[in-house]
Amino acid sequence: MTSPTADTLRGGAARRVRTGVPFALLLPALLGLAFLVLPLVALLVRAPWHSLPEQLTSAEVWQALRLSLVCATAATALSLVVGVPLAWLLARTEFPGRGLVRALVTLPLVLPPVVGGVALLLALGRNGVVGQWLDSWFGITLPFTTAGVVLAETFVAMPFLVISVEGTLRAADPRYEEAATTLGASRFTAFRRVTLPLIAPGVAAGAVLAWARALGEFGATITFAGNFPGRTQTMPLAVYLALQNDPEAAIALSLVLLTVSIAVLAGLRDRWMTPS
Repeated sequence: MTSPTADTLRGGAARRVRTGVPFALLLPALLGLAFLVLPLVALLVRAPWHSLPEQLTSAEVWQALRLSLVCATAATALSLVVGVPLAWLLARTEFPGRGLVRALVTLPLVLPPVVGGVALLLALGRNGVVGQWLDSWFGITLPFTTAGVVLAETFVAMPFLVISVEGTLRAADPRYEEAATTLGASRFTAFRRVTLPLIAPGVAAGAVLAWARALGEFGATITFAGNFPGRTQTMPLAVYLALQNDPEAAIALSLVLLTVSIAVLAGLRDRWMTPS
């Protein structure tokens, strides 16, 4: 009878580690799962299914949904235009203060959205640091406009894109880009023709995350852009307003956002989840 190989022993040990869950860890894990799932189940249980078609076909809902989709898409496009080059700068170049720049880029991830909205007002408001010049020189007013919604959503969503693209760039082999430059391509051509196709999955994943974050933004939007139906009232703002006057409508709107979130997670499953 032959003795088990080292690979067999390691495989058995791995199986024991994965299947043997101590009760002291299992109970808190189940409690944590229940805490996260229970509110979603309650939303489904208390949903006004009998009046849901009527709630979702109202003009106000479609107005808010259309504005949310347009603004989230515009914010994602703006994040792509400035976020991908910023991620490349952080991943591919060395410069003094790069750690500080990365910290500033990721700051909106932990900054309360309302604080972000106040900061945008102080920067881009009619009396803001930059906004006063935009108003006096070009007649451009950003707060409490649809453009203000896009900027507020970009502020909170772009860090998700930058982090995703920067991580993908660090994982990509830079020698392909260097080989293209030695063959006569400019740095921009090498990035466009070589690097960008290599990091396309990371860019797509970051764009989806940024779009989902922009779609669900509330605090910075209501602070910087206000809550005006048809102009700045997105779906999260409509949920907040409906919760005060019509709870069934608020639940119906929440179900729409929940469906979108599940669709985003399903689309990112192969990107972020590894097989068991």
